[in-house]
Amino acid sequence: MTAVVHTARYAARACLPRRRRLGLLLPGLGALLFGMLAHVVDAGTAEESFAAVATVGLFAIVLPIGCLVIGDAMLGTEVRGGTLHFTWLSPVPRWTIVAGRWAAGTIAASLVLGTACALAAVVAGVPGVAPPLFLAISAGSAAYVALFIMLGAITRRAVVWSLGVVVLGERLLGAALDGVAQLSPGWLSRTAFTGLTDATDLFRAGVPDGWAAIGRLALVTAICLAVAAWRLSSLRLAGRSE
Repeated sequence: MTAVVHTARYAARACLPRRRRLGLLLPGLGALLFGMLAHVVDAGTAEESFAAVATVGLFAIVLPIGCLVIGDAMLGTEVRGGTLHFTWLSPVPRWTIVAGRWAAGTIAASLVLGTACALAAVVAGVPGVAPPLFLAISAGSAAYVALFIMLGAITRRAVVWSLGVVVLGERLLGAALDGVAQLSPGWLSRTAFTGLTDATDLFRAGVPDGWAAIGRLALVTAICLAVAAWRLSSLRLAGRSE
């Protein structure tokens, strides 16, 4: 665990430089704008209006985009840039590298995105849903970061594949097929928020909600990290990707 902590500290410094940290302000500000937008959406009560905005804005845009910025930085950027050699030569197991970078990315995503979405609930006039929203966003961030780290270990075109998974896999196939939605970080975080609150507008039959959805997110996270660690142990490093 000491090695994981040191790896996480290194990843927080090396993988999230100032420019990328400033880039994280954009999805955070976007979350606050969606919170203000809830005041002009006429969907009934304040809770229903915020739920309608959260469906389209927070869980479908802010959460995946923000986690993509962080998750790709944790591994994919160094694989493409040919700078993973420095970490590769360190005398630690490959699973330690994956776990440390996932921990750093998850903490960053939870602090930035979870806090921003919770503040969006306060701005929307429904502060009571801020704590469960923070929990759902944090659980979704953990799964998304693990997913994007796995894609960074599998392919050099991690950004393209990540966008394909989010847009085609989650938004298109996930909207039509419950089997896909049951493994989707975006859909599961949304139904987790549904089960922890009275946001019935976000309920979806066939997909676990509440704590069951958080448990499913933990399972998805574990599988993605296991695949990433396995792939990293057999990864053939090369120079900078053209």
